[in-house]
Formats: sequence, structure tokens, C-alpha cells
Amino acid sequence: MADSSEKLSSTTWTLTTMPPIEEATFKKWQDLLEDRIGLSLPAHRKSFLQTSLGSRMREIGCLSYEDYYSRVNSGTKGLIEWSVLVDRLTVQETRFYRDIDALDLVKDYVLTRPIEQLKKTPIEAWSVGCSSGEEPYSLAMLLTECMNTLGLRNYFGITGTDISKPALEKARAGVYPSRKLVTLEAGLKEKYFDPHEKPGFFVLKKVIKERVGLSRVNILELGNAPMHGMNIIYCQNVLIYFRKWRRKEIISRLAERLVPGGLLILGQGEIVDWEHPDLQRVKNDKALAFIRRPDKN
Repeated sequence: MADSSEKLSSTTWTLTTMPPIEEATFKKWQDLLEDRIGLSLPAHRKSFLQTSLGSRMREIGCLSYEDYYSRVNSGTKGLIEWSVLVDRLTVQETRFYRDIDALDLVKDYVLTRPIEQLKKTPIEAWSVGCSSGEEPYSLAMLLTECMNTLGLRNYFGITGTDISKPALEKARAGVYPSRKLVTLEAGLKEKYFDPHEKPGFFVLKKVIKERVGLSRVNILELGNAPMHGMNIIYCQNVLIYFRKWRRKEIISRLAERLVPGGLLILGQGEIVDWEHPDLQRVKNDKALAFIRRPDKN
């Protein structure tokens, strides 16, 4: 009898229907994902996991969830396969200037900083969970426009981090389909993008790309992240994948990396009825944001 992980022809395998994932197996995958990357998959997302696993298993010709579980836990090849799977499970659809209310808050924050302070200390911003780059590059456009308004040179730097290597590779390429730009003002699109040789695609101009540094960081390992002294931390639609206790832990780590008076932007509804001793909620009905309180001497 052939081994259950034996590869089939692509035609046969494409027609194969994956069986429902059993509760015990689902629990094993839940524990693995939460332990390694903090990803919480409640029972109602069981079908999401089954679809995601099934799609990848069809590609490599693996016939059972148990076999695939063993594969991602075995040696160097397992680490590579794990990286591919994490990319499938965590990369979400995003766009440029997706949350205009949050970006308007960042804009107001920057434009109200003392000019002399901006000249002396450049703004440092961090996009946490930057995916394929739309968020940090949006911040770079916004800050460039702010510096132009203030009559300053580009006194800022932006770091974008994500756990997905493929997503970061796309961000470094800076090439995007037109659907990613639908929420971008026509003037900004013309100013910061050029048509790509591939119809329907656009390439980001160097003036924006060079303002953003990209790095792979697991959000569960923020204690080891080199980012410190941040003026702005932008972490939207990331915490929704974690349990409440871990969300608080992550926010605490991010707060440590803000300068006094620094701005932390989260996604609406990602944290509710919770206070942090170092953070003060910004009064804004359209965006969830906090300012780090001055250090106590």
C-alpha cells in the first residue's frame, strides 16, 4: 500500500476532496500556531484552517492533516514549509491609505510637533505587521507631505516589520496592482507611482521606497526587536488574531519602545476597556490611539 504522503498526479490531486479536520487534530494545530506565532484560532475559524491547510497540502500532494503536521515539525525542510504556511495564514488583503481616519491622526500629530524639535530629532515610525508594504509606504507618503507642509527636509525614517518573508519580498519590490491604489488620492498616485511594464500594475518611486526599511520580526519576540525610541508605532489589524491577554502583552512591549509623547495607533476594537499606566487614550471617535505619558522622575 502506498504511503499516505505519496504524491499524486496534479490532475488527480486537484480533484481530491479533503476530509473534515477532526477535533483532536484541530486542537494540535491550534496549539502549534499559538505557541509559535501567537495566532489564536477559535472554533469558529476551524473552516478557515481546514481550507488553508487543504490548499497547501494539495500543492505538495500530502493526503492527511497529521502527515502535514509532522512535515512542518521535521528538520530544515519543515522550517521552510512552516514559513510558507505562516504566510498563507497571516497575510491579509490591504491597500494604500486604507484607514484615512488613523492617518489623519498621524498627520495632525506630526504637524503639531515643535519645528525645532523636528529639526533636532527626526521622526521614527514603525509599522508592525506591515504585510506587503502598503502601510509603511502610506506612512512614508504622509510624512513626506507633512515635511513639505512644514518646509522641512525629510526628517523621518520608517521601519516595517512582518513575520512573512514572501510578504516582505513583495514590499521590497514595490510593485502593486491597481486595486491596491483605489483608496489613494489621484494626486498622490501620480506623484509617488509610475506605471509598471505589466499592464494594470504600478511601481513605487524611489523617493518613497528609500524612506522605509523592512525587516522580519515575530511579534511574539518583540522583547528582542531592535526598534527603540519610536515617535509613532502603527499596529493596525494585527492584534485581532491574538487572545486578549497576549494583546495586552504586545501593547506593553510596544509602549516600552515609544518615546514619551509618542503615538501608538491600533485598530478599532482591538483592545477594549483596558488601561496601561504609561499610555493615555487619545480622544478620537474614529481611531484608536494612545500617547505615551512623560516618564516619572
